[in-house]
Amino acid sequence: MTISDNSVLKRNQLKKVPLKKIGQINLTLPLVIVSTLLLIGCEEDDDFSTAVPPTPPTTEPTQSVAYTYGVRPFYLVNDMDEGPLKDELLACKTQIPSKTDFSISHRGAPLQFPEHTYDGYVASAQMGAGISECDVAFTKDGELVCRHAQNDLHTTTNILATTLADQCTVPPIVDANGILTNAADIECRTSDISASEFKSLKGKMDAANPQAISISGYMNATAPWRTDLYSQNGELLTLKEHITLASSLGMKHTPELKAPVVTMPFNGYSLDAYRQQLIDTYKNAGVSASEVYPQSFNIEDIEYWLNNEPLFAANAVYLIDDSNETAAGKTFDKNDPTTWKHSLADIKARGVNTIAPASWLLVTTNGKGKMMPSAYATQAQANGLNILAWSLERSGPLAGGGDWYYSGLGDAINNDGDMMNYIDVLAQDVGVKGIFSDWPATVSYYANCKGLT
Repeated sequence: MTISDNSVLKRNQLKKVPLKKIGQINLTLPLVIVSTLLLIGCEEDDDFSTAVPPTPPTTEPTQSVAYTYGVRPFYLVNDMDEGPLKDELLACKTQIPSKTDFSISHRGAPLQFPEHTYDGYVASAQMGAGISECDVAFTKDGELVCRHAQNDLHTTTNILATTLADQCTVPPIVDANGILTNAADIECRTSDISASEFKSLKGKMDAANPQAISISGYMNATAPWRTDLYSQNGELLTLKEHITLASSLGMKHTPELKAPVVTMPFNGYSLDAYRQQLIDTYKNAGVSASEVYPQSFNIEDIEYWLNNEPLFAANAVYLIDDSNETAAGKTFDKNDPTTWKHSLADIKARGVNTIAPASWLLVTTNGKGKMMPSAYATQAQANGLNILAWSLERSGPLAGGGDWYYSGLGDAINNDGDMMNYIDVLAQDVGVKGIFSDWPATVSYYANCKGLT
């Protein structure tokens, strides 16, 4: 997964024009996408219709992308401890930014933009990410949409400030005195609403206050190290719209099939139909299997694709953390194979080519502040598995040693600049093929400096 376009494109504003409708869903997209849609037609299509044959790779952007790092990578490099890596990265400060598949956009650019929104996706492309992620959930009427979970609308959108809150699985309850009484229990699912209702919502920074006594108090809970500066638009996307946008930006695709929280079948919609619909959506859009990296934490999803869609399954990504790969009765230890649910040899034998563990599973320390590959990483290497890592830039300042994403690395993580050391170990010692990031510019800067395409 190292095909990329390193050309520098002319700077251009991403102009938007309104479309009347795509299917029955209102949308605003860049002008070049309108041209593409005029060529393929705008009639409503059926998710279960016969798939068209995939076309050749289409990663050349159809709209100009002004690649830029912004200031954050330079802040991180300047904050590094003195040493050869810092010197090397500083020497690249005048390099021209370019796209790289090593940099994978995780939900867009949610360090500062609401996740899975138009603006966040465009920002990730401008930061040089070569691959764009859409976490896939389904609506009440069977449309696939980009959401990190089927049941996160209450924390990632403005649904509670709309009349659609009444349709939530667990709607907010406000008593006669105007007090919110069930903040900790509110739950709103994509399957509670239709696709057109989903499109009427606005994305917001993922946050909620479960102790709040008002709707506004519940919703306005963004962490202080993030920002609401770019939360004004919050345009949500269906999977079809995401495919159109990512393709126009010259990006490849990595959709993640999210585990349903409803009992399946759901209104006659089976788990296999869900698995197949994800792939069919790319087929119907004319996207080549070579440009799609379908993901799941459920190894049965990967096995379904291996059995039914081998071309797409060749690039399938098995996502791994301690929640799905811990042996029964054990606590996951990245350096102790007896705590792992499956051996890496077993995972490879099942036909999986690529795994994407949480980044901390791949890195350990020598107890003296030096990071190095974990036993999990070395066994993945030994079994010939391609490795990706997720997800950087999801934490606040690293002066305290980081959080879950840096588990077991406290003696090696003590300032923001250590982010670059972490990337270096993942890239050079673990040998990952790409890194998911909430702020892709950080990974893009490193990859461009090191010549990783």
